[in-house]
Amino acid sequence: MRRGLVVLALVAVLAGCGVPVDSEPRNVDNADAGVPSHGPLVLDQGTALERLCFVRDGRLARILRRVPSPVSSQEQLEALLNGPTPSEAADGLSNTLPGTASMVKISLSGGRAVIEIGDRSAHGVRTDEILAFGQIICTLASRPEIGTITFTSRGLPLGVPRQDGSLTTGPLTVADYADLMDS
Repeated sequence: MRRGLVVLALVAVLAGCGVPVDSEPRNVDNADAGVPSHGPLVLDQGTALERLCFVRDGRLARILRRVPSPVSSQEQLEALLNGPTPSEAADGLSNTLPGTASMVKISLSGGRAVIEIGDRSAHGVRTDEILAFGQIICTLASRPEIGTITFTSRGLPLGVPRQDGSLTTGPLTVADYADLMDS
């Protein structure tokens, strides 16, 4: 009898370790959904992961790279601006961002990243600006210390296009570009 009670108690404890069931459907945050693996990660390439967002077939595509050690937000932004590796490009990834990392600086304060892009006139007007800003936001929003992102040029707020084409100088998140993400 005692053995039966022990087994029953053990079953009850183990049953409580499963995934809880919701009474209604709920939305799932797709921050990690659709992240292609692009094959196995090679361990000799590094022990830390860096998440970047490039473009594939006109859509934002998240990738993971192995790096030797964790990188700062500025280093991650510079890696993004440098573009995909030759193997990533062969996989169909491209970059809509200009490769001038020295013109882009990031500062962090209270969960908000402020991206200073320098003199806006040097960048010209591009038809793919929505994807370009989406790449930066998608990349940096993967960092736990960054909740929202704003942009400045010459220290002044910069109007940035959302996925619907509307301009905002306010804080942006991945949700502002969710419809442009690979699924």
